[in-house]
Amino acid sequence: MPLTDTLPKLLLRGLLAGLIAGLLAGGVAFLLGEPHVDAAIAIEEAGSAAAEHDEGAATTEHHHDGAATAPHSHEATEPEGHSHGDDALVSRTGQKFGLFLATSLAGIALGAIFATVIFYLRRFIPLAGIPLSMVLAGAGWVAIEAVPFFKYPANPPAVGDPDTINDRTLLWLGAVVLGLFAVVAAGYVATHLHSKLVTVRIAAPLVTFLVIVGLGYVLMPSVNEVPDDFPATLLWEFRISSITVQATLWTALGLAFAFLTERSTRTTADSPTPVGAAS
Repeated sequence: MPLTDTLPKLLLRGLLAGLIAGLLAGGVAFLLGEPHVDAAIAIEEAGSAAAEHDEGAATTEHHHDGAATAPHSHEATEPEGHSHGDDALVSRTGQKFGLFLATSLAGIALGAIFATVIFYLRRFIPLAGIPLSMVLAGAGWVAIEAVPFFKYPANPPAVGDPDTINDRTLLWLGAVVLGLFAVVAAGYVATHLHSKLVTVRIAAPLVTFLVIVGLGYVLMPSVNEVPDDFPATLLWEFRISSITVQATLWTALGLAFAFLTERSTRTTADSPTPVGAAS
């Protein structure tokens, strides 16, 4: 893309590309992800109902035995876990329609960041236009999605201890930082190997990336809170759909931004020269 493109112009392009990408990602999430979420919620609610039934049966047995026990409070008998049924703050139908709003807003925000990075990055690397958009989209997906995913993959409802959610969130953010650092380091190495053999220019950044990510994976703690009785097929399908949604978001963002850039460039080139402009 030409260096004459201003930041506001690129931001507008990024916002539109992000909106398109967010809507597409929402559609993929609705078609591929939501059925697995529903299945996981059914498992979670079945487990909560079973736990509540067992607790109620135990309490009744104590009363029948004449044990002098203090009555349980309502909070104590409430089953653990999230409410996804009729008592939920937002119904599942509302959550499904809200999915598109969430992915659209995420896409818009990501598009603004994407455009800002391109505005500054185009001054330091030899790529421009469509190649720059696609390379940045691919690098963003690897850094922000792929690196964290393969260390801390997404889990459906009914998986994960609520007491460790803050720790798991911090670990995931640490994995994002690791991915960004690895991608930036690999890009730095790649920009300083112009005079080297092609094989060296390909291998050196790749080795840099793999070494940094590998060391990070070894140093960061592992997390495995999947119950032994959770269906392995459902877990696998949920994780595949999750990474597919993110791949859709980043691919669509790169393609939409590249398309809008190409369209803007052609429109500018095809614009007639004002009379008297050339003398």
